[in-house]
Amino acid sequence: MAYVRKVRTGSGAVAVQVACKNSGKVQVIAHVGSAHTDAELGILLEKARQLVHGDQEALDFEAPARSARVEDVADYRRRILPATGTSSCAGAPAPPGRTVGTCSRLLYDTLAAVYDWLGFDAVDDPVFRDLVIARIVEPTSKLDSLRVLADLGADGRSYRTVQRHLDEVGPKKYRDTIAEKCFAYARDCGGLSLLLYDVTTLWWEAENEDGLRKVGYSKDRKVDPQIVVGLLVDRTGFPLEIGCYEGNTAETTTIVPVVRGFLERHQLTDTDMVVAADAGMLSASNLKDLDELGLSFIVGSRATKAPADLESHFHWNGDAFTDGQVIDTVTPRHGNNKCVNDRAKRAEPVWDPEVHSAAWRAVWAYSAKRARRDQKTLAAQEARAKAIIDGTQPAKSARFVKVSGKDRHLDDSALSRAKSLAGLKGYITNVPATVMPADEVMAKYHDLWHVEKSFRMSKSDLAARPIWHRQRETIEAHLTIVFAALAVSHAVQSRTGYSIAKVVKGLRTLRSATIAINGVTQTFPPDVPATQREILEHLGLAP
Repeated sequence: MAYVRKVRTGSGAVAVQVACKNSGKVQVIAHVGSAHTDAELGILLEKARQLVHGDQEALDFEAPARSARVEDVADYRRRILPATGTSSCAGAPAPPGRTVGTCSRLLYDTLAAVYDWLGFDAVDDPVFRDLVIARIVEPTSKLDSLRVLADLGADGRSYRTVQRHLDEVGPKKYRDTIAEKCFAYARDCGGLSLLLYDVTTLWWEAENEDGLRKVGYSKDRKVDPQIVVGLLVDRTGFPLEIGCYEGNTAETTTIVPVVRGFLERHQLTDTDMVVAADAGMLSASNLKDLDELGLSFIVGSRATKAPADLESHFHWNGDAFTDGQVIDTVTPRHGNNKCVNDRAKRAEPVWDPEVHSAAWRAVWAYSAKRARRDQKTLAAQEARAKAIIDGTQPAKSARFVKVSGKDRHLDDSALSRAKSLAGLKGYITNVPATVMPADEVMAKYHDLWHVEKSFRMSKSDLAARPIWHRQRETIEAHLTIVFAALAVSHAVQSRTGYSIAKVVKGLRTLRSATIAINGVTQTFPPDVPATQREILEHLGLAP
């Protein structure tokens, strides 16, 4: 008859075996495993009993089973026997093994490790760290984040505790600490040579405005109260600075305060950094202020500036361009300045900050692919304008429709001018051609997709809105959490090569199980498949 036996191994563990006696000799049928803890011993005993149950109809065990302890098994290496009065079957009756709960502790520990690796543990607030992790895993309200954290196996928090710690984010300057650590990380990675800036809007479903949430121009085409958020990132999209402004603030007025705050925070005076922003940041005062801060800039130019910038080219060559053609010229600093491009000279002027004190350097590039796209758009706009003029479409404001009293007619001059500019893209900079060639100017500007990607991540993966806050202090605290979560997410993506959504999805399914068996409770980590193991290896956290 088969039975279960427990014996000490040479390493000190307790081996659980299924054995039987044959002619007075013990014959091991199966080695179930070795246990180091009482819980492991209970699991192995349960497995062994199942093996015995399948081998015979009746069990030679007492019921209910009694708990067993590792220390009760004699350790013959040291000639030590169990204490007097104890035996492997002397424990109190123990119920069958049960799974008490499961959690995604591996995911929590992974994100916490990256958080600490970035130096964010300098904040010294475990509740703030938990809110950042919850924002990455499943963006939701602060109240519902308690459910997310419980599923991750984090320490239990009350909602009042979360509120109390949220109130400390501003007064204790958590954002300053996070920004300093982000700067150190970007500096070590060599990403500070190029800074990228852009803005977005976050709106509320609210009827009334207040001191911060105001109706303004919305990128989401909303008419609800909103705020304007500016984000400064390095050349890879890693966040460096975040700013919050009233909802009716013009985009052009946000870049200088954010950049100036970044320079002052890190005491940067003499720097070779280049700031790149899209055409929405183009204003004479912005360019002047950035130049006075000692920064180089690359800003997208509007197509309406092309006729003045390229006057000599249009005079000598008409509106003919070749695919990939680049024209390096100058552009007036102010709209009311006289044209600085002398069309009497066929050669384009080479910008010199000393010679052209009233102008900036302008680079214009022509792309046949962009031209085809622009021409398709113009054709659709022309057809719409004609339909409105003919009365086949409802009268509404449209491009190329010129209104004179009740009469409407096609604005041929504006249409011709737009067609002549199709395919052109302009860039304004204060970097001389001797320092940065035109191709590099365009390449640095095209890196702006990194900041756009960061904004998409903040709006989708991190769900910066909806925001369940009304007071400015808590809104700023929320943005600080999003800022830190964006940094952690970006670091994870950079080191693994996977999107943060894929990393979270892959690791969250690996559940740690808490099992009550043999009179004790113990949590067992999950088995990590090859794909998830690769993620952990890239993060330096391989089990």
